[in-house]
Amino acid sequence: MGDTRNPFNTQRFARQYHYDGGDLGARLTDAGTEFRLWAPTARQVVLHLYRAGHKARAFAQVLPRRQAQGVWFWHTPERLDGVYYDYEVTVDGVTRRTADPYARACGLNGQRSMVVDLSATDPEGWSRDAAPARQGEDVIYEVHVREFSWDESGGFPPEARGKYKAFTCTQTGLFGEMGRPTGVAYLRWLGVTHVQLMPVFDYGSVDESRPQGAFNWGYDPVNYNVPDGSYSSDPEHGEVRIRELKELVQSLHRQGLRVIMDVVYNHTYHRDSWLERTVPGYYYRAWPDGTPSDGSGCGNDLASERSMCGQYIHDSVLYWAEEYHIDGFRFDLMGLLDTGLMQRIRTSLDERYGRGEKLVFGEPWAAGPSAVKRGTRLANKDSLAAMDLQIGAFCDGVRDAVKGSVQHREKPGFVNGGRKFEARILHSVAAWCGGGREFKAAAPSQVITYLSSHDDMTLWDKLVATLDPGLHYDAGTPEVLRANKLAVAIQMTCQGRLFLLSGEEFGRTKAGQNNTYNAPIELNRLDWRRAWQMTGLVDYYRGLIALRKRLPALCDKDPGARRRILAGRIPAPRCVTVELDNAGSVWRRLMIVYNAGADPLPVPLKGEGWELLADGESSFLWQDPRPVTEATAAPMSALILGRREV
Repeated sequence: MGDTRNPFNTQRFARQYHYDGGDLGARLTDAGTEFRLWAPTARQVVLHLYRAGHKARAFAQVLPRRQAQGVWFWHTPERLDGVYYDYEVTVDGVTRRTADPYARACGLNGQRSMVVDLSATDPEGWSRDAAPARQGEDVIYEVHVREFSWDESGGFPPEARGKYKAFTCTQTGLFGEMGRPTGVAYLRWLGVTHVQLMPVFDYGSVDESRPQGAFNWGYDPVNYNVPDGSYSSDPEHGEVRIRELKELVQSLHRQGLRVIMDVVYNHTYHRDSWLERTVPGYYYRAWPDGTPSDGSGCGNDLASERSMCGQYIHDSVLYWAEEYHIDGFRFDLMGLLDTGLMQRIRTSLDERYGRGEKLVFGEPWAAGPSAVKRGTRLANKDSLAAMDLQIGAFCDGVRDAVKGSVQHREKPGFVNGGRKFEARILHSVAAWCGGGREFKAAAPSQVITYLSSHDDMTLWDKLVATLDPGLHYDAGTPEVLRANKLAVAIQMTCQGRLFLLSGEEFGRTKAGQNNTYNAPIELNRLDWRRAWQMTGLVDYYRGLIALRKRLPALCDKDPGARRRILAGRIPAPRCVTVELDNAGSVWRRLMIVYNAGADPLPVPLKGEGWELLADGESSFLWQDPRPVTEATAAPMSALILGRREV
């Protein structure tokens, strides 16, 4: 536990200084410009104004007045749109220069904040922008802005490659050939419903003045409420990155895709952040001896349980939802945030946009212990089943059961030679609701079913590492390809929401590396040539995605969804069969077979009306289903059968 003697942990401090006016930062009004900074421990605050986002000297400095709840305020009748600013904050005799933690725009590399007229950054038609209607299933596709369009094979215009602008290019093809789509056109063709953007808020590990010379995933927050400039066409002018991110969202909405934002509220790039410089010691957890808490593995943990830290995170999420029309939020290391905060975020989004309209989910774990205030409950795996049913979590139970542990690269799972995973596969089909030690959920709505993400080895690389002694990551062997198809067949027939790492469907490889957060872009980029070299695997994913949306037994997110599972059996080692009630579809019953063994598996079918919807070779058989009276699952393959009423 953290230091309970710390005054920042007391109710007295919270009562005296909590501020929820919703107007911190710089705001343009009909009467001019207002600046508000929450700095309750400061003895003096000086505001500096600049004409440019870097280098230029201040043209003015003023002294804001201290008001109630520790807020410092200054107003001018001038409209300071486009003016940059920062503060000097003096606490306990030490003066620190800081940007505004509540800023909504900034200059180059986020070192100065900016006053901005947000309405002037709206693309044409922005007021009419709306998310497309939800489909029968949520299929989330994780992308990194730079990785998505950097490779020349994607056919993107040179000025758009690696930028927000690439997502506004809706008709790209392999080396410009329209018959083989890439980019947004490819996502539509694949059938995904949500694009999850890896961090796009302003982060610190890439120099925005020369972004082509560096690469990072972006889990290094500097300015939480400002888009990153390295993806913009002009990072020196703060309004450009705002407009271009809005254009990205608008474009994806027009193409029928919703947008999820990967948010990192558990730590900052450095502990010496704008938050720390404004209110030293308040926003971060520490052990009783003063040692910084490091449950994030990044040198610091935000103290979400403190009222103004939690308020900051809550308001930031709602700001992105409102100003940028973001449709969902994926919380990095959600296991470091407190359950009370996550519940408040969920409730506020529901009140504004409708129950469950905005997706909320995250990683239900941390990188280590955290110095939380006594009595704080963290939003980890142990808390999931007790939280709101519309707060989801990545399910490592499915991931590790299917392909093996991410901690041990040579250890296999069900599809790649592992033993005694059958029971875990049955739990996975039921979204780990009602049983299983590795993961516990109260409803499938809480479960993000995935096999790989940006973290750890890609699915393909894990299969190569466990099945191919020659480690042919580029080509792969027939055994690896069969295992990949079986793995995704299991994923696509489990209850819960579906999540894919971009390129997973074409055997994305990083040459076996498991942590490429700052590796060269040449290793991280999406290779669009591979998408069209691995068309058999891509089509297998496409067919399963389309079929999944037609199967209510698998798309059901209610707490009672597991009652649709009529029977689950283990007919032989490394073999599992599941029968489901699929009411609401032309196929009233489903029979799903997973055969990871070396021998064919005969499948008894009771009654008439059975049709083969997918097997280990094709996932499009459902488009022209043929009646069957008996079935056999080939080695290392899956079968999906549906029964019509006769």
